[in-house]
Amino acid sequence: MAENQPRQGKRAAVVINPVKSPDKQFKATITQVCTDAGWEEPLWLETSKDDPGHGQAKEALEAGVDVVIAAGGDGTIRAVAEVLAGTDTAMGLLPLGTGNLLARNLGIDVASPVRAARGVLEGTESRIDVVKVVVDHAEQEQMFLVAAGLGYDASIMANTVDGLKDRVGWLAYVESGLRNLPGKPVTATITVDGKQEKHRKVRGVMVGNCGKLMGGLEIFPNAVVTDGILDLLTFSPHGRFGWLGVVVGVFGKGKSRSVRSLSGRTAEISLDSPQEFQIDGDHLGSASHLRVTVDPLALTILMTASPGRDELTEEAMRNENAPAPLDAE
Repeated sequence: MAENQPRQGKRAAVVINPVKSPDKQFKATITQVCTDAGWEEPLWLETSKDDPGHGQAKEALEAGVDVVIAAGGDGTIRAVAEVLAGTDTAMGLLPLGTGNLLARNLGIDVASPVRAARGVLEGTESRIDVVKVVVDHAEQEQMFLVAAGLGYDASIMANTVDGLKDRVGWLAYVESGLRNLPGKPVTATITVDGKQEKHRKVRGVMVGNCGKLMGGLEIFPNAVVTDGILDLLTFSPHGRFGWLGVVVGVFGKGKSRSVRSLSGRTAEISLDSPQEFQIDGDHLGSASHLRVTVDPLALTILMTASPGRDELTEEAMRNENAPAPLDAE
């Protein structure tokens, strides 16, 4: 009988946010890309407001596909990754959002969905770290792949004008950043790998798994998505030109007392009052406490590797059990 015949080729599932679909022919286009690569017709699963990708990713796993392609923005990619992390099934990225943060960090083509899809089907498997986060002592963990933030950077996400984002892309975040420069600092207590740092007045705290954020800015220059280490930054502008000191501290070559860097495998952040909170560019309300932990090499990505990526992964795997550094100013 037909159902007992062996499969002739590999099959992908596409978990797509339909709002981000480039055109009405997109499904047919990606199906043709799969056919041309010798793969079967993909399983096509659309997300919804009630389910941004978790249920669809679980359905794809149950179907036994070879790869689950997350097609959408960073929220869709994160939802799919939360299901696939810790499994043997690889995830592919088809970036259709504004930020496309993980895709940019991995060197995946963000300009052409067709080239990105081909990169998945013709690619090889690599493993990357994910970061688990508990917000305000909740029972359930969340996960991020790129960065999480409390305070200033999250207020940028919360106050970005959607219409402007549709017109000018990531530059809308710059406009929001300028509007949100004024604000009051809060007291932060940060513990990294069990070592508590001094209390500090901050406008924001960020935790990174990757280096690049909006517009390709290198916020965490030492962050490597395969090293099993978290990178943290605190922003503490002082005086009239305080934010200039932050810019120098983040993007300049010299040190600045307005910016502090830390790194380790686990971190706990406590603020004396709730601040805006974001993960991977999605504003998720406010919070005053985060507990974050790296899950090393927990997610398999199927992709066409960018230059140097293979060497980077091999080095990270060799150093997986090395002690984490703690670099405080």
